[in-house]
Amino acid sequence: MNVLELLGRIDEPIADFLYMNLGEKQVAGITADSRLVEKGFIFVGVPGSKVDGAQYVPKALAQGAILAIISDHSKLPHDFDPSGKPIFRLEDPHLALASLAGAFYDVSLEKVAAVTGTNGKTSIASFLRQIWASGGKCAANIGTIGIEGPSGSSYGGLTTPDPVGLMQSVSALAAEGVTHLALEASSHGLDQKRLDCLPVDVGAFTNLTRDHLDYHRTFENYRAAKSQIFSRLVREGGTAVINLDDENGPYFLDVAKKRGLNCLTVGHDKSADLVIQSIAIDGLHQQVSLSGLWGEVLCKVPLVGEFQVSNVLVAGLMAYASGIEASVVLGAIPLLKGACGRMELVGHAGADSAIYIDYSHTPDSLEVALKALRPFVKGRLIVVFGAGGDRDTGKRPMMGQVANDFADYSIVTDDNPRSEDPALIRAAVMEPVSNGVEVGGRQDAINYGVDMMKPGDILLVAGKGHERGQIIAGEVHPFSDHEAVARALAESGKGEMI
Repeated sequence: MNVLELLGRIDEPIADFLYMNLGEKQVAGITADSRLVEKGFIFVGVPGSKVDGAQYVPKALAQGAILAIISDHSKLPHDFDPSGKPIFRLEDPHLALASLAGAFYDVSLEKVAAVTGTNGKTSIASFLRQIWASGGKCAANIGTIGIEGPSGSSYGGLTTPDPVGLMQSVSALAAEGVTHLALEASSHGLDQKRLDCLPVDVGAFTNLTRDHLDYHRTFENYRAAKSQIFSRLVREGGTAVINLDDENGPYFLDVAKKRGLNCLTVGHDKSADLVIQSIAIDGLHQQVSLSGLWGEVLCKVPLVGEFQVSNVLVAGLMAYASGIEASVVLGAIPLLKGACGRMELVGHAGADSAIYIDYSHTPDSLEVALKALRPFVKGRLIVVFGAGGDRDTGKRPMMGQVANDFADYSIVTDDNPRSEDPALIRAAVMEPVSNGVEVGGRQDAINYGVDMMKPGDILLVAGKGHERGQIIAGEVHPFSDHEAVARALAESGKGEMI
């Protein structure tokens, strides 16, 4: 594909390129990373929170880029002369990067769905993939835990990858035969238009709580970023699925209605399209009575926590909106498996005991996780957790307070200290904790938790979930909560992993 064919996908005037004789040049690749530029590439210098990509234009051109795209407001290096150079300025480089990536890879899928919210995105995307598969569709999901598809799973690092990386993954999945794709839409990803490389047929909103205020500054900005899933991302004529049990549900419903999207809602409120009448505990499962859109039905959810019922039903409605019959959805739900590190039952340490790993790393998500487990506890509810460094410091004592209020015993340890002193982070978390202990070193803390378990106890290891590394002093050290729990069980001789 030549330059002008690709540029036709950008809603910007392209006449300026005609005199540069770029029209017939073939594009070898697209990137926003100057380190990856090769001969024939288009380089998009997106403005970042710390560094403007325009600063790397000279490097990109020197490495063979045939075109550089930067923001109208960007400043090039003061010692660089742009005269006669193939540099295109436009209003939104983020959107340009997504549009170019989508055009360059040009992958066609039958259905694309995206879910946003503070918590539950990973689980819902995984559940949707599983329901699609039950309906005979070749499906995959991409997000925080990486890629889950027909050939297995691979670990990833970003909830919403950059458009080029995303389209490379989508192209590989399409080559495997994938026709249905579920995506997680983070607030960063929506704000930076990382998903605009694909047409989205179905969007969903789960919940909204305090998170990422280091980036968005205010909760209102955070909510506005999330709402872009309905205000512009989901295609015209697409469907919005909304959890009305969250207090922000009506706000997102209003955004979707103003856009003219088809709307499907779920919740305990009788106005919902799919009404949750009741939830009953059945061992480590839940029996859910539903009414409304799918009739009067009883549905078995093989997971713990009322929030997982919500996640499952949001995924079910997304599948339904994409053309899967209600009977297929209801038949698939009892067979669902929890996503990696998302309220995942990983082992037992004696009779009537259980060990769960969960990604809950905010005060609200930790509270939700602890409340979810409480009805299943016959002995004590023990939690191992910490707080990340170089992030919102205000949530540290809030995390400690939540653990103090909703767990029987708290073990405060390290999460990802990053560049901060781990002891200072632990001290901030520990300040309101009166029911536990501080244990430096995450493996030691998990050992402590497993060692103290008695019959009937449940241990929650919270904060890192699926992650396979721990960032300490700016370096990533190999670490997995799953492996740490396995070591602790082996050393204690109390039980085994599932």
